[in-house]
Amino acid sequence: MGCDGGTIPKRHELVKGPKKVEKVDKDAELVAQWNYCALSQEILRRPIVACELGRLYNKDAVIEFLLDKSSEKALGKAAAHIRSIKNVTELRLSDNPAWEGDKGNSKGDRHDDLQRARFICPVVGLEMNGRHRFCFLRCCGCVFSERALKEIKAEVCHTCGAAFREDDITVLNGTKEDVEILKRRMEERRLRARLEKKAKKPKVAESVSKPDVIEDSAGPSKIKAGKPAESSLDSREKKINLAPNSAAENGSSSGKVGKPPCAATKRSIADSEASEAYKSLFTTHSSAKRSKEESAHWVTHTSYCF
Repeated sequence: MGCDGGTIPKRHELVKGPKKVEKVDKDAELVAQWNYCALSQEILRRPIVACELGRLYNKDAVIEFLLDKSSEKALGKAAAHIRSIKNVTELRLSDNPAWEGDKGNSKGDRHDDLQRARFICPVVGLEMNGRHRFCFLRCCGCVFSERALKEIKAEVCHTCGAAFREDDITVLNGTKEDVEILKRRMEERRLRARLEKKAKKPKVAESVSKPDVIEDSAGPSKIKAGKPAESSLDSREKKINLAPNSAAENGSSSGKVGKPPCAATKRSIADSEASEAYKSLFTTHSSAKRSKEESAHWVTHTSYCF
């Protein structure tokens, strides 16, 4: 059996048993979830956003993903549900005053405390390191611990005072059950928004068509009332005829002598008592009138060409 030299094989070397399942280190998993972007796997840096399923991303990584959705990116599956920048919420995080970052361990000779976190709950003071459940409000983006929301029950945000509903609370990096609930809420929310958008389209079409109907209905009413040109001419003639009478009445009532109307001042010269020599100067005199034989021909240009 190849045991030359007096070697004695052991049982585990000869019999192969089942492979052990590799367990993921919980501390390493928490650090990856709460300190690194779920899309680019880079350290989280402001501005930090969260999706509707409670995952943390760098905002610039999400924008790059939306601009270039290539199939080569293996990590794109983690953000497949993000269709636009409206599907993420920018978080308003509270800094942890006790967190020093890489400044205190620049030489690498100090122990990194994984329990320390960059951000804390502004109400209770718990560190956002994954040991405690945290959630954010979709309406304003403020982040709190779940303990703070349970102990201090209110319908407004503890930081900015914005009103929120139970549906606006989203758990950050929750369990599989939490992700399923959030996914169902997301689908219902998107379906509701799609139905509302479809319901608005007929209303816009009706508002556009109403002015056209009013204009079309206004046409026949004018035709039935009669010809507008004739009615306007009649009204003008009536105004002209009534104007001199009203002026005369106003003059007599005020006691002042008004000017006589224009029709009364016009007189025919033929009826006047002037001499015949004076009357012959005007075209209305009988000497100025011509007979048919003396009248101009239609081809001629002047009245003196026969």
